[in-house]
Amino acid sequence: MRSIFTIGAALIMFVSSISTVNAQSQRKGNVTKVRISTNAVPILGGELSNSAVSCLADIDSVIPKMVQYGLNTVLVPVYWDLMEPKEGQFDFALVDRTIHQARQNQLKVVFLWFGVWKNSMSCYAPLWFKQDVKRFPRACTADGKPLEIASCFSESVFQADNRAFDAFVRHVVERGSDVVSMIQVENEIGMLEAARDHSRLADDVYHKGVPKELLTYLRQNQKSLHPWLASRIQVSQLSSRNPSWQELFGNDIFADEIFMAYYYARYVGRLCRTARQYTQMPLYVNAAMNSRGRLPGQYPSAGPLAHLIDLWRAGAPELLLLAPDIYDTGFKGWADQYALPGNPLFIPETRCCQNSGVRALYAFGEHHAIGFSPFAIDQSSHQDVENLTKAYNLIRQIYYLKPDSDRNGVHATANDVNVASRFTLPSSLKTWGVLFDRQDKERIINDGSNVLTCRHYFTLPWDSRATDGSEWPEGGAVIVKLSKDEYLLAGSGVVVSFATAYEKAYAEETVLGEDGFVANGAAAPASAQPSRPFQGKRLGIGFVDEVNIDDKGHIRYVRRENGDQDHQGRHARIACGAWKILHVKLYEYGPQ
Repeated sequence: MRSIFTIGAALIMFVSSISTVNAQSQRKGNVTKVRISTNAVPILGGELSNSAVSCLADIDSVIPKMVQYGLNTVLVPVYWDLMEPKEGQFDFALVDRTIHQARQNQLKVVFLWFGVWKNSMSCYAPLWFKQDVKRFPRACTADGKPLEIASCFSESVFQADNRAFDAFVRHVVERGSDVVSMIQVENEIGMLEAARDHSRLADDVYHKGVPKELLTYLRQNQKSLHPWLASRIQVSQLSSRNPSWQELFGNDIFADEIFMAYYYARYVGRLCRTARQYTQMPLYVNAAMNSRGRLPGQYPSAGPLAHLIDLWRAGAPELLLLAPDIYDTGFKGWADQYALPGNPLFIPETRCCQNSGVRALYAFGEHHAIGFSPFAIDQSSHQDVENLTKAYNLIRQIYYLKPDSDRNGVHATANDVNVASRFTLPSSLKTWGVLFDRQDKERIINDGSNVLTCRHYFTLPWDSRATDGSEWPEGGAVIVKLSKDEYLLAGSGVVVSFATAYEKAYAEETVLGEDGFVANGAAAPASAQPSRPFQGKRLGIGFVDEVNIDDKGHIRYVRRENGDQDHQGRHARIACGAWKILHVKLYEYGPQ
């Protein structure tokens, strides 16, 4: 299946190929074209824990398990300290074994460069680098305290990191270009304990004022800047030749974060240009979230955060995207923040838990995410991974859908189960993602004249778990529009009812019991006459079928779920704990 995303000046193309995953990007002027080929689906990934591939035996043990989990891609750290234990002497044994195991198990790899920064700190820098503080100076707080964070303003720091990154990328291109699909540059970059570096090197750069390259970017993109950054700019200073950072952005920790973000981005941009000598493979950066009311420096300040995206675009235009690492509550809100124009959504890290599967469904359905990847999947419980595996199975099937020129509403019935039915999809597939919990349990989708009321499964009044104090697992789904009167619902823990816009506006739904009758009786109205006549159309459910989609894109009938299973034509539902794809066929009827 081909999905084409027009993203500002960038065009991201995902082209299906059953047997290969390749990625290339080309930049010409202000246009970046990136083509990612996957085995008919986006990245259904999992990130290994930090030390999971730090010895050969661990690699041989952990990589084959990823296939059993339903992954097509594994995110794997590359450790600078183990790759260059002595300055100038490189050991690629761990990288080579990872590539070999991935190839043997038909997995793709996203390598994570744990270079000079990992979770802000320089913990994966080699010992020879750490010990030579004079050559490789540290970032400092405002009171002069040095940190375990190498300064991005040091050319010596950059050159050491860059030489190792250069050797790594060159080796990967030579040995694993058929396996490696993307590279993450550093990991969760950001300043801690202070909003910016206050070392002598940093202060010297700060006092030189805003560089002309950033001023040019801000002037040229003034109308499309992220609202947060736009609100910080003193517009009158944009026309100045060399305004100070304070004059343009103010004098507080948020202004310090802006300064730092631009120079972190410039550092990464230089690494990207090194990689571009050998490959057009997509490059990205990941961000630790600015959550829980923390201020810059309390969270990793100046990292590749959504509100700083323009600083990162200005400093590192070769990056494909900024990716959120989501561990806090409110998954939907964090994902929504990063699904920005010019920034396709990729979630390289998120908590691996019982809700991971439905969160993946939301990301792919609502934002056409290019990938999803829970962290430390090798250390996660069977139940948590099982839910993810089931969700990945549904996502894989949805992405197998292919257009067919001879669709005439053909549907495989119980009498011809072995006959593949095909459905034509529009050139731009219309999908939605829904994700619910106890607090956020309903979403209304207006699709032309159709209204879809989507809710958490526990909103059905007869499920005892809804009211017995049980914790609600999250429910979620991908909803796919096949035609005006046909939808696919793929997920777990959701219920969807259908109405015309007229019908929805006419009256609120009545709460019904499991038998389909009014849940609780009430006194008869004083008048038997309705307040106004019903003059529009209603949507009825013709049938609800559980289906599977094979790897040729054929939709195959499994069973019919009418009667009690669709509440006598009132809704389509998938229970919590069940993972299904339902095909819903609608029809209209009205007064005679």
